[in-house]
Amino acid sequence: MFNPDDPRSLEKYSSAVTLSDMELFIFPELMYALVLANIMSPCIWRWRDDPWFSGMQKLSPYRRILRTKQYLMDNFAFNLDLDTWGLTTKERELDRFRDCIAPGVLARSNALFGYGGDKFYFDMDIRRHFGLDKYDGDVIPYWKTETVEAMQAFRHKPGYPAGAGECVSLAALYAAALFIVAGVPLDDIYLMATPLHSQNFIDINDGLLTNNRRIVTKTMFFNGTEISAKARRALENEQVTVVAHCSGCIHSMYERSSMPEAVFRTFAGRLRGYLKTSITFETLANFLRHNKKLQRCFQLAHACCGKPRYIEAEKAFQYEHSSAMRIGERSQTRLLHEIDEDEFYPGPLPGRIVLDEIEAFFRDQPFAADAEADRARLRERLSSCCFNADEVMADLLAFCAIEPRLPSDRKIWDPGPCIRISPASSRDEIIATLESERSRNPVADLAFQAWRDMQRSAWKPFLKAALERNPVSTSAFEGMELADAVECLRRMENVSIYEGTRMAQPDEVWNFQRGDGLEKALCLMNTARNRYPQDSVRLEADGHSARVSVRGRDYRFATGRLIPPPGGHDFSW
Repeated sequence: MFNPDDPRSLEKYSSAVTLSDMELFIFPELMYALVLANIMSPCIWRWRDDPWFSGMQKLSPYRRILRTKQYLMDNFAFNLDLDTWGLTTKERELDRFRDCIAPGVLARSNALFGYGGDKFYFDMDIRRHFGLDKYDGDVIPYWKTETVEAMQAFRHKPGYPAGAGECVSLAALYAAALFIVAGVPLDDIYLMATPLHSQNFIDINDGLLTNNRRIVTKTMFFNGTEISAKARRALENEQVTVVAHCSGCIHSMYERSSMPEAVFRTFAGRLRGYLKTSITFETLANFLRHNKKLQRCFQLAHACCGKPRYIEAEKAFQYEHSSAMRIGERSQTRLLHEIDEDEFYPGPLPGRIVLDEIEAFFRDQPFAADAEADRARLRERLSSCCFNADEVMADLLAFCAIEPRLPSDRKIWDPGPCIRISPASSRDEIIATLESERSRNPVADLAFQAWRDMQRSAWKPFLKAALERNPVSTSAFEGMELADAVECLRRMENVSIYEGTRMAQPDEVWNFQRGDGLEKALCLMNTARNRYPQDSVRLEADGHSARVSVRGRDYRFATGRLIPPPGGHDFSW
């Protein structure tokens, strides 16, 4: 539970409000708190009434997941805009978390504090990659993870035809949506965070991976396309820093794990199974699709007009772009048949391996990747003056079997209470269950803070977040008299992006140009507090109006919110 006298508790609970990527890294339990906040939100429950989801109960679990995926694809975009939530500095954040984590540890494992990824993954300066190169080297963004309400509210911003969110937001949204709409038990959903990305592993069938808006099956993961390459990057090249689950979480940098050891080992085994496939002719073709530079070393044969004809592999792969047929699959013959005859040569191309002979190699005898004799036979078949066979063989083995860099299992296993809610339960039943768990389950308690229900959450962390980590609205009113800022706020739509007793932060009011009067008053209070840090700023609310008092002047906003601030109906900061 929140302890107002404990600075670390105040920092954690205020972080549950702003939910920046950095805060989730420091306090990994916040990741699952956001999932629960989204599950309690009425937004996703309304999706069930959308005609798109009619007849869901008749579909298989996998088909329900695909239906949910398409809804997310149609209604949300990936967004990593630096201007959305503003900027801070490394110095400020290091000072803020100095009692929570060592700066050197942070630099080795967080993208904003020095981590650059493996050279293979980041062959460019990371600051330029994220658009930070236009700022001083100490400047870093507030990459805030959005609630589902904030994600949906992006449609109110110019240039956004639908909702939007960054990778952690989409991962948390996926987890909640799969639970509510697709009926996937929370036991089968694992959230994974690396320094540069966030994905979910869904333990169904051979496993599924969520990657931003997409769902990646095991077959898709190894098909060698650009989409699968993007899905592979984080697990191929980065340390998994956090795994979050309804049973708890494990962090690569912390020695204590709230996830039970048995759950972590089950997850690790299932993920490793998903990341490994057998070597067949199809996977070799996928490997070549993934490694375009090797295609120039191969050719394909095709019977045309009763005579053998040959074509460069890279040319054949290019024809896949306009076709549903693929090299290495049963549809390969039809793909080659669609290519004009003048693209083929009457004889084999010198210096190129004929892929059909490799196909025969796999067809005529079994192949085991862990058998040295079989690897030696394949290596011999891949001998070419075009490349080093040993290196290509090693790359092929690595393509077909990724060993994820998971948190070490040498932990102090200290499991806490598991979140036990069922997809068959109603929203009200789930909220009641989580409410009853708050005193014994820190994640359930943090979920209400992330949910922004200000009749069930502590005000002090909410205010700390509002007045210390909302720079966009403050910058927007820079150079403007407070009276003019008040008029600007009053012209905005007088409706919150949150329902009932839940509240938006100041930058959400500004970004989406809407808010209840109490939220607008808090937005003004944030501007006044940052503009006049030596002066007392007071806010009073009575359910009809909200009044900000600063420097001897009062500014009023109409409000219908019946949310009393702490200590009655007024507070100062």
